[in-house]
Amino acid sequence: MLVIGTLFVLAGLCEIGGGYLVWGWMREHKPVAWALGGAVVLALYGVVAALQPIPEFGRVYAAYGGVFIALALAWGVFVDGFRPDRYDLLGATICITGVLVMILPTRG
Repeated sequence: MLVIGTLFVLAGLCEIGGGYLVWGWMREHKPVAWALGGAVVLALYGVVAALQPIPEFGRVYAAYGGVFIALALAWGVFVDGFRPDRYDLLGATICITGVLVMILPTRG
């Protein structure tokens, strides 16, 4: 579980961080190096996600989606000063619960 969780968080940071860099270039007129760095980090996201020990692609990406939602809210809080409301937090909690339902059961 520690490996799975760590890889989900690393993948999320790569995807969100890469997207944030591209966003900064396109929407906030940052230098083109931001976009290029974002492209590299987004490519790393695909590599990190593929390192998951879970063998089913669909399950990995479905479960990762729930982790991504929670991480995106956390990124907003710590990087952009976003203040999630109770519905944001409830939604993220539901998503993480769904992730646990998908990855915790032992399968034969």
